[in-house]
Amino acid sequence: MMKKQIELLVLLLILTLSGCDGGSDSFIMTVKGPVPALSAGIMLTHEHILVDFIGADSINNTRWNREEVMNKALPFLMKIKDHGCTTFIDCTPEYIGRDPELLRSLSESSGLNIVTNTGYYGAANYKFIPRHAYSESADQLAARWISEWENGIAGTGIKPGFIKTGVFGDSLSDFHRKLVTAAARTHLKTGLVIDSHTGPARPAFEQLEILRKEGVSPDAFIWVHAQSEQDPMNHVKAGKMGAWISFDGLDENNAGNYVKLIRNMKDNNLLDRVLLSHDAGWFDPAKPSGGEFRGYNALFETLVPLLKAESFTASEIRQLLVENPAKAFIVKVRMIK
Repeated sequence: MMKKQIELLVLLLILTLSGCDGGSDSFIMTVKGPVPALSAGIMLTHEHILVDFIGADSINNTRWNREEVMNKALPFLMKIKDHGCTTFIDCTPEYIGRDPELLRSLSESSGLNIVTNTGYYGAANYKFIPRHAYSESADQLAARWISEWENGIAGTGIKPGFIKTGVFGDSLSDFHRKLVTAAARTHLKTGLVIDSHTGPARPAFEQLEILRKEGVSPDAFIWVHAQSEQDPMNHVKAGKMGAWISFDGLDENNAGNYVKLIRNMKDNNLLDRVLLSHDAGWFDPAKPSGGEFRGYNALFETLVPLLKAESFTASEIRQLLVENPAKAFIVKVRMIK
């Protein structure tokens, strides 16, 4: 056991020092401001601190105590920092518990880079969509999200580092199409990557078609929860188009399946399109003490050793944990050439 722990620590040190191969002026936007992509280090690309499922009509930030959330979440953040992680992407969108000031406090306390988002989440039967979004056009929604990039979120001065949206079902509704169109137009004005809760392949490809019509490159799109798609060749198809394929429901029990998903991408020369994370955390203010808070350790403690056992090299693991996330979350307008 001690030998495996030492090997993992050495590997993580190599990863942290290696950085990504973005330009020296490339950056990601964190809750404390821009950070050079070259120093973003090991990133978890789809996680949560806080979620509140009460719905868009009832949510407000008085429903949780920030100190209580911090006391529960901080030990879990310190644990991943001990594992070598340096950047944490928080995917909780507005109207589900997005709290940029909480994230900034956690960033200051943990020393981690933490990234928040703009956009609206159209999954879960539209429960988390505010009323104004139904009557506003795609351009009006985009203007709201662009304003958060230009001026900061709700007077905090904190800027989003990506666009979070979401769809549900086997095909896109007209409302989903409006959200995705708004996200595309926001991207063209801000350079923020579009991170879309999706799941099955058909709505993923429908979203990519909307982006194409808007002139946005597939490189600006993250297919979130791609592990839900049953046909791995659809991952290959989207990867060849240039989209990011996010396998982001990792835990200690399914890590073997993730090795197979990653191996399939590697065998098709698409390891450079893969993102990995847990979709964990989830302090829920509706539950006593926030409920069960799931940690973010399986990638470091289970998946990386499995990948090594499957002959993935240090360079390939570095690509998965350092290079790919930095390239995905770099603030850069990506248009179809």
